[in-house]
Amino acid sequence: MKKKIFAIMIGRAGSTGFPGKNILKIYGKHLFEYPLREVLKVKKIEKLYISSDCPVILQKSKRYKVDYIKRPKYLANKKALGDDVFQHAYFNILKKEKITSKQIESIVLLFANGATVNKNLICKGIDILRKKKKFDSAVSVSQYNMWSPLRARKISKDGSLIPFVPFETFGNPKTLNCDRDSQGDVLFADMGVSVVRPKCLEDMKNNLLPQKWMGKKIAPIYSDAGFDIDYEWQLPLLKYWIKKYI
Repeated sequence: MKKKIFAIMIGRAGSTGFPGKNILKIYGKHLFEYPLREVLKVKKIEKLYISSDCPVILQKSKRYKVDYIKRPKYLANKKALGDDVFQHAYFNILKKEKITSKQIESIVLLFANGATVNKNLICKGIDILRKKKKFDSAVSVSQYNMWSPLRARKISKDGSLIPFVPFETFGNPKTLNCDRDSQGDVLFADMGVSVVRPKCLEDMKNNLLPQKWMGKKIAPIYSDAGFDIDYEWQLPLLKYWIKKYI
């Protein structure tokens, strides 16, 4: 029996940091339409399910070939974790499709505010898991050496800036320097796309922090300047990305 690939996109209505970000209009389309349209271009995917409580997302997505997961109130607030929202949607798909995890090859996970994704990145993730069985997931990553954890700071009790992570974590402090490339490439999961095996969502308690839906063994899907929208100042870069890669 041929195993199936499903996709899940999540996005709630009540963003507080950047109100209305998921439905913001960019070049004539709502933000959530960008990941939605790209995933629907991938013929390998059986069906896209949307988990949302946002009336605009639910209404405007009706023009596309999608299905829906009713997102409960306890998963529609700022304290709800993506881990739990994806897992809730996954188990609902099993019920709706009347299948078991053994009949699923992989699940493509997307965010309504994660528009730095295209069909090529999604297909690369699917192909990585098909070819390399050792990986639990494949996720899009972007290189941000300027944000090396060595440079991170936090406020101490006396109000001064101190290292967020002890310098000893990175090796001998005497050999460290301010060159942003001196620690090697710094890769961040950019929330463009995660392609995961069913086991990643079945039981997440022992998976790797901070995004437990990725499992333990994670493969990179190399992207460029990817990110999810959380602040208004990110919009110019998003417009640049859309024009260059979509």
